[in-house]
Amino acid sequence: MSEILVKDKEIVVPGEILAKGMDFLPAGGAIREGENIVACRLGLISVDNRLVKVIPLTGRYIPKSGDMIVGEVAEVGLNGWRVEFGWAFQANISLKDGSNDYIERGADLTRYYTHGDLVVGKIVKIAGPKIIDLTMKGPGLRKLGPGRIIEINPQKVPRVIGKAGSMISMIKEHTGCNMIVGQNGRVWLSGTDPKKEALAVEAIRMIEEQSHISGLTDAVKKFLEKEAKK
Repeated sequence: MSEILVKDKEIVVPGEILAKGMDFLPAGGAIREGENIVACRLGLISVDNRLVKVIPLTGRYIPKSGDMIVGEVAEVGLNGWRVEFGWAFQANISLKDGSNDYIERGADLTRYYTHGDLVVGKIVKIAGPKIIDLTMKGPGLRKLGPGRIIEINPQKVPRVIGKAGSMISMIKEHTGCNMIVGQNGRVWLSGTDPKKEALAVEAIRMIEEQSHISGLTDAVKKFLEKEAKK
């Protein structure tokens, strides 16, 4: 008989048995040993239907194809743009991926993005650590307006976003702020009320620091409701 031996969001250690039986499948941070699924790193347990994985508590961002990232334009070249996004090497946006518009060679590329602009892009190709291509074509991919950038632990991004975006939606609802969370651990935040903006930042920091605690969604909701009444 198959069974889960740990609770969702519980902290587990390497070698700990997470589940028994063949009805569950190991994902990241977990391996199968016979009929057992065993943790191979320290982290938070995540159970999603049949998938059992361990989310590391800390760690730097490792780019993956398909990731949506928040970055800053660092260079405008002849054939595109270079973007700094918290990795050792910059990412590249080519002319064909820079806009839905057709961009001719020799055009003034600063009309689209210039040095210092904040952008949200999607990683479409990785050909080694030095060659990472971004696209700006797709839903939500664009140059960002005025706002602030908050750096968080990349491993805490799923908790800040929440299931189906529930956590980030709750923060937006209580603060009226626009927010975008990049997989690289950068959060762009913009609001019209400085106090509400500061409250959103506090909520994000609370989630980051208490990501291992069960019932976090309810705790954040109570915090936001309490602070919003002041």
